[in-house]
Amino acid sequence: MRTMKGEVVLNIPAEKAWEMYRNNEIISKINPEMLAGAEYIEGDGGPGSLRLFKLGPAVHGYVRESTEQIEKVETGRSITYRVIEGELRNMYDPYRVTFSFTPVSGQEGEKCIAEWKAEFEPLSPATPPPEKARDAALGFLESFEKFQLC
Repeated sequence: MRTMKGEVVLNIPAEKAWEMYRNNEIISKINPEMLAGAEYIEGDGGPGSLRLFKLGPAVHGYVRESTEQIEKVETGRSITYRVIEGELRNMYDPYRVTFSFTPVSGQEGEKCIAEWKAEFEPLSPATPPPEKARDAALGFLESFEKFQLC
């Protein structure tokens, strides 16, 4: 299985970033150009839940929506899900993503490292690594800080 990672440092506490990511109402308002909506279509956000992400016009040419099954949750720290429906599922199988929020040492209440990690297997040798997905995810995570300031 192949992997790809990326991270950004946010000027908000890890706990706040975690809450923002897990709350469908908040995450849908952070950057509507990138993420137009999120909803749990099954479950409450724990393992086995299904979450639908409807992506906004900024990433619409690449992926419109994605249905993800949550596999693992480390409360306050990370969430791992597997894409089970959508354009990414048509390019990779499996396609598993982990978002994690870790306090910056010595600045626990002020900053965190937000990390995106994908494990994937292209369905075709011509399918490129999910660099657009990584860049979009990291750009979206950077929006957390701007939203927080509003």
